Amino acid sequence: MRIPRRFAPIVFGALLSAIMVALVSAFVLALHSGVGEGFARQWLASCATTWPVAFPTVTLLAPWVRRVVGRITV
Repeated sequence: MRIPRRFAPIVFGALLSAIMVALVSAFVLALHSGVGEGFARQWLASCATTWPVAFPTVTLLAPWVRRVVGRITV
């Protein structure tokens, strides 16, 4: 399956936010609640509630972050 290039910023935001939400929510949940019975269910619930915030945030802020990085790097 190929996605048209014009959708690249949205695909970038979706993938990056999904990966970050999955990793960070698993880490925080394991740190505070431990890994035991019900971990997967809690983790998926955490991802499902957090990703709708992370996706638009990453998608909207990515161009600004790229500009800032361009200005502060040589």
